[in-house]
Amino acid sequence: MAIDYGVRRTGLAVTDPERIIATGLTTVETPRLMRYLEEYCKREEVDCFLIGEPKQMNNTPSESAQYIEPFVAMLAARFPDKEIARIDERFTSKMAFQTMIDGGLHRKQRQNKALIDEISATIMLQDYMRSKG
Repeated sequence: MAIDYGVRRTGLAVTDPERIIATGLTTVETPRLMRYLEEYCKREEVDCFLIGEPKQMNNTPSESAQYIEPFVAMLAARFPDKEIARIDERFTSKMAFQTMIDGGLHRKQRQNKALIDEISATIMLQDYMRSKG
């Protein structure tokens, strides 16, 4: 499961059991995220959480890292049996927006930030799976 963590909302994506295709799952309001993940993991098998690592162009952590690191620690404590992997998330929002354009979504649909977060998580997961072969 890929997690595109944000202060207000968080995009989620999952893959099939064979790890071939990444699919957008949903976007959750961040204050409700942990409860959502607990419920989801009761219903579905999740062996790894993939979390975006926000970086600046010079490869240093971006300002939003201060919000993500406490979440990662809380996630590790709540799900000690799950692997947590990190992936560079630079440009995923721009790629998600371009995906929306390429997909023919209208201007109003492209303003849906929740959809951008979900697509960003999907892109992160697909990139991660590609890197793992």
